[in-house]
Amino acid sequence: MAFDDASARHLLRAAFEAAVRAADPRAVLAAQLPQKPRGRAVVVGLGKAAATMARALEEAWPDVALSGVVVTREGHAVPTRRIEVLEARHPVPDARSEAGARRLLEAVRGLGEDDLVIALVSGGGSALAALPAPGLTLADKQAVNKALLDCGAAIGEMNTVRKHLSAIKGGRLAAAARPARVVTLAISDVPGDEPGVIASGPTVADPTTYADAREIVERFGIKLPAAAAARLAAGVDETPKPGSFAEDVRMIATPAMALDAAAGVARAAGVAALILGDALEGEAREAGTLMAGIAKSVRVHGVPATAPALLLSGGETTVTMSSEIPGGNERPGRGGRNTEFLLALAIALGGERGVWALAGDTDGIDGTEDAAGAIVTPDTLARARSRGLDPRAVLKRHDSYSLFSVLGDLVVTGPTLTNVNDIRAILIA
Repeated sequence: MAFDDASARHLLRAAFEAAVRAADPRAVLAAQLPQKPRGRAVVVGLGKAAATMARALEEAWPDVALSGVVVTREGHAVPTRRIEVLEARHPVPDARSEAGARRLLEAVRGLGEDDLVIALVSGGGSALAALPAPGLTLADKQAVNKALLDCGAAIGEMNTVRKHLSAIKGGRLAAAARPARVVTLAISDVPGDEPGVIASGPTVADPTTYADAREIVERFGIKLPAAAAARLAAGVDETPKPGSFAEDVRMIATPAMALDAAAGVARAAGVAALILGDALEGEAREAGTLMAGIAKSVRVHGVPATAPALLLSGGETTVTMSSEIPGGNERPGRGGRNTEFLLALAIALGGERGVWALAGDTDGIDGTEDAAGAIVTPDTLARARSRGLDPRAVLKRHDSYSLFSVLGDLVVTGPTLTNVNDIRAILIA
């Protein structure tokens, strides 16, 4: 099948949109619900998809007297009738994050053995429901979150630290609900779909320790507020460990499901689809260089796929902020991990003919920007240079969003109200 720029862009957008639809709670949540309880049904939730999940639950159980509260990102609320929806800030928590987390704890206290807690958990919950551990303040939590986001740690490492500085994460929310039964419905945005990592596992027993958290802080050279450092050093009041309470965690949407949906779009168009993995991590720019090499191999050698082919991958890369920004500007530019991945990919491809790519966050927001990601075309570098932009300098100062904005190649979806992490699609014609 022959591709021009318009048809290539269309296929990439269609594949990305199919991936997002596959993670829509309204389509997948009902099939994973437990039996209705004899006692009360209390709902708690946290994450970017929490409000949509709450609405899907209300629609699936119209005859159950649901009560409870969920906390989602500002701008991600949807109308509900029985479950209260609160909004808070992401990725750095605010006062609403702390207040929302307190409400979650209050909702599960005083329950009995016949009662059921349904926890609706999705990515972003770590910041959206941030209740500081005793001795810490919200300002401490904000400083820790910012340091973690800038240091280049993987999501599992960041959440290990967060769990040990929190009053609800690392299984503490489930422990507070005992003796009620807790069923967790989760949308995974983490490599390996590890439930204890999603939103820092508020309803999942925690195998990590204070020692693990201290090692991560030391390895990445993270500067913590004094109170946070003191808590990690003291190592008291460990998180609940595996076996301390019964767990029932049900994954209703995962990156693998989303990638399968994207692959289906490609195959329907007569394009071979190769899923390289749903849990790719590492530096975004290094991943872009690596993927460019694979794309060139497909064009030149027909390995690991024969063109036309769509290379798909998921997971969460990281962006470690440079200590030196060119031009004497101490502040980096605008960008997220997907646009940084794409700019590095374009540079490594060097204008290779017949290669297009899209990378985007399935929640519709790449980092803190208003775009999900962007699209790379064979002439991305040429068009950038014609507008006076030096792609390598732009990449060095982490200003990839600005470059793709100038080119008109940002992918803007608005909040999708779900989140199964990033989808990267490279089309080789």
